[in-house]
Amino acid sequence: MRTDISEKGLEALIVADMTGRKASDGGGFSEDPDPFAGLHNWLLGDPKAYDRAWTVDLVQLRAFISATQPPLVEVFDLDHDSPTRQKFLARLQGEIGKRGIIDVLRKGVKHGAHEVELFYGTPSPGNAGATERFALNRFSVTRQLRYSRDDTAHALDLALFINGLPIATFELKNSLTKQTVEDAVEQYKRDRDPREKLFEFGRCIVHLAVDDAQVKFCTQLKGKASWFLPFNKGWNDGAGNPPNPGGLKTDYLWKDILTPLGLTDIIENYAQIVERKDPKTNRIKRDQLFPRFHQLNVVRKLLADAKAKGAGRRVLIQHSAGSGKSNSIAWLAHQLVGLANTSGQVFDSVIVVTDRRILDQQIRDTIKQFAQVGATVGHAERSGDLRRFITGGKKIIITTVQKFPFILDDIGSLHRDRRFAIIIDEAHSSQGGRSAAALNTALSGTEDDDEDETVEDKINAIMVGRKMLPNASYFAFTATPKNKTLEIFGEPWPEGDKVKHRPFHSYTMKQAIQEGFILDVLADYTPVNSYYRLVKTVEADPEFDTKRATKKLRRYVESNSHAIRLKAEIMVDHFHEQVLSLNKIGGQARAMVVTSGIERAIEYYHAVSAYLIARKSPYRAIVAFSGEHEFKGAKVTEASLNGFPSKDIAERIETDPYRFLICADKFQTGYDQPLLHTMYVDKALSGIKAVQTLSRLNRAHPQKHDTFVLDFMNDTETIRAAFDTFYRTTILSDETDPNRLHDLKASLDGHQVYETAQIEQLVDLYLAGADRDRLDPILDACVATYVSDLDEDGQVDFKGKAKAFTRTYAFISSILPYTNADWEKLSIFLNFLVPKLPAPREEDLSKGILEAIDMDSYRVEKQAAQRVQLSDEDAEIDPVPTDGGGHRAEPELDRLSNIIRSFNDLFGNITWADTDRIRRLIATVIPEKVAANPAYQNAQKNSDKQNARIEHDKALASVIIGLMKDDTELFKQFSDNPEFKRWLTDTVFSATYDRPTP
Repeated sequence: MRTDISEKGLEALIVADMTGRKASDGGGFSEDPDPFAGLHNWLLGDPKAYDRAWTVDLVQLRAFISATQPPLVEVFDLDHDSPTRQKFLARLQGEIGKRGIIDVLRKGVKHGAHEVELFYGTPSPGNAGATERFALNRFSVTRQLRYSRDDTAHALDLALFINGLPIATFELKNSLTKQTVEDAVEQYKRDRDPREKLFEFGRCIVHLAVDDAQVKFCTQLKGKASWFLPFNKGWNDGAGNPPNPGGLKTDYLWKDILTPLGLTDIIENYAQIVERKDPKTNRIKRDQLFPRFHQLNVVRKLLADAKAKGAGRRVLIQHSAGSGKSNSIAWLAHQLVGLANTSGQVFDSVIVVTDRRILDQQIRDTIKQFAQVGATVGHAERSGDLRRFITGGKKIIITTVQKFPFILDDIGSLHRDRRFAIIIDEAHSSQGGRSAAALNTALSGTEDDDEDETVEDKINAIMVGRKMLPNASYFAFTATPKNKTLEIFGEPWPEGDKVKHRPFHSYTMKQAIQEGFILDVLADYTPVNSYYRLVKTVEADPEFDTKRATKKLRRYVESNSHAIRLKAEIMVDHFHEQVLSLNKIGGQARAMVVTSGIERAIEYYHAVSAYLIARKSPYRAIVAFSGEHEFKGAKVTEASLNGFPSKDIAERIETDPYRFLICADKFQTGYDQPLLHTMYVDKALSGIKAVQTLSRLNRAHPQKHDTFVLDFMNDTETIRAAFDTFYRTTILSDETDPNRLHDLKASLDGHQVYETAQIEQLVDLYLAGADRDRLDPILDACVATYVSDLDEDGQVDFKGKAKAFTRTYAFISSILPYTNADWEKLSIFLNFLVPKLPAPREEDLSKGILEAIDMDSYRVEKQAAQRVQLSDEDAEIDPVPTDGGGHRAEPELDRLSNIIRSFNDLFGNITWADTDRIRRLIATVIPEKVAANPAYQNAQKNSDKQNARIEHDKALASVIIGLMKDDTELFKQFSDNPEFKRWLTDTVFSATYDRPTP
């Protein structure tokens, strides 16, 4: 007989795997189960036993109650369709409708004088009674379930039940018959009426769309508005599933995830209904949560690792924005509290360090499902809270990065015998040298007030306190790990003569984008070129420092009121004409304007607000910055400008008339607003800052299909390089060499700014708690030596290396397997000395240049919109730099006329006879002709970027020569003006390289 490749065949295969029964030739199932069926323990349900009115499998429900609570069979008259049974079933269905199936399974129902248990949870190790009770649960799978009370022809491919109560539904599709998981999703949206009792909110834990390659899930069916999310393992750091040598790509779903124990774990520890207040209506909204594959996978792996290895581990989790880190952290924190192994409880307390207020509430909401939240969770905000919470029995303690050192000051030696799990949210911002040391010292119990301690004892205590604690495990979550974070928390990975470090678990930006959990913010990235012409306004021609002068000139032109006004008009016009008119996010789209500082943010706020009024727009702007600022002689705050309190900004931007959020170093990290569609950037960005800032746009929304970035300050390559580092898994290329500390110390000693006796004396006084006025004479003597004995280059070298030593030691001392008292003493000494060292006198040789110039013209031109392609490979970053020192750079002086000429050459000092024609040539004609060059197209398809650039430059030169007759002006500038040639070459390459080739 041939292989059954039909949808029914896939259905039969899944059921056979789950029940251990082999499919018979007739499509049914053999009576005798497979001898290994006990590994799965799923029973084959009878679709005829399903009562559509009460949405229960009556046979399985009766069998469970009969086996576990026999008297209730007669009390509820379960063998007869009587009013007594109907009253019980009505009560059961009413409780499921009100509380949800998850809570009913966990807590049972009360009916009259009886408490009915409907499910037995995971047995604890060694508890024979609990194991026996768990075995009495009846996990059943039913094929072709006819669920509808009105249309009995409608049937689900599969339905899963626990003790007769439905908990999951399946729609199956088969690629061999040219149907995919998307067809299953459409079937749910089109044919599965959410008004049917089975599909009402909370009655099932999950609805699954499955084919032989992918899985998607939904927790609430809403017809066409149903939102299905991927539940795939991921493949090559992206979407989908890897090839499975032992079967179907998706068989992990029923073989690994939906086993009785696996499903029980999800019900007990992950699935939940959460309530939140809608800020627009103030109504309570209920959402049902089901873990995504990577969330379930990472939490289970972390728990298994902690259970097997106990306290004292350091692990790094690199999870992209959109990965649901908050829920992952909440689920992990809750389960770490009760984690036990053969030695007993693994951790006494769990400490969560975060900067996000929302995480506090999410953890509380999660814990509320499983325990009395008030008795379990504490929010530590001041010194003394941590000790009080621990002694008062709080198991989960939430605090912020800033409050960490203060909260932990008074822990002392009280908790040396306790074990801690420390979960760090966005680890790169949470584990700086000093705050990490304060945490370690407090939790290790090394701060002791014993008056008999010697200085040596105290030094040893500090060094031990700097170490990653043996009585604590660290779980560090971040989307953008820095080199320091990777070295502290990453998994060592020897390769050749290097020891690389990589994350314990990763869910990449690439996978999050491909799965649709976040949007690709670089899919529509448009850089803007600014062109200025400056003129000299003084007769003299003084000299200035060229480097500083050029920076000042750029700041001047970009912040000039005319430039701000012009850019504000471009932003407002673009938003109305290209965002609102195209009904982005169903007409709800918002924009963020990223500025370089408070002054510029306020100027943009006034310019944008004025232009919105001028064009009679119904919309308004909000400005966001910290503190009070003096603007044009008046003290202003964001609240005084906006007309409402600062705390309301995040809520107000969600409601009309507010559409523009103008920011100065606020809302650029950790701000999740799915309605943000467009970003206007007028601030230099690179590295992590660039990724974090532009990623404010990436949050998904059911009606959000794209984003847009208009960048006035940065070039494509800078942004590409920033995102490349974090697109896939980030790896540290090698460990920091601790011998660099020996080298730095030797170099510092060689400058003879201090003597060993001075270090010893200051450290003794400091650790003995001496008054401040006894430390300063020692430090001031060293400062005097620094000033009198070292020339300017020597001062720069000493101060640079002193900073490098303290920075490197603060980091590396936490992970070294040994201690060094000399390093510790020098670190204490230098931390006091460095702030007192005066910077070498450095005259500002660019002072006065802004008074000597004026802006003659300013214009901007958008380049072609680009889809910035990122490298599809893991990124390696270098370890923490340990270099320091150097020498003072000599200023390069030039006359004002030359500085202005060079600046204008760089930023567009060309007066064209026909500006419109030149603009059209540069924006459209030239790029199209270059892109059509066959040699360039071949290099794009078959070679690397470097070779493509070579062919591009040849093609561009050929096109320019072709313009010589009709566009002599442009040809001359390209031939004679190196700056213009470089700019045009870069512009055309950026516009054409990522274009699809025919």
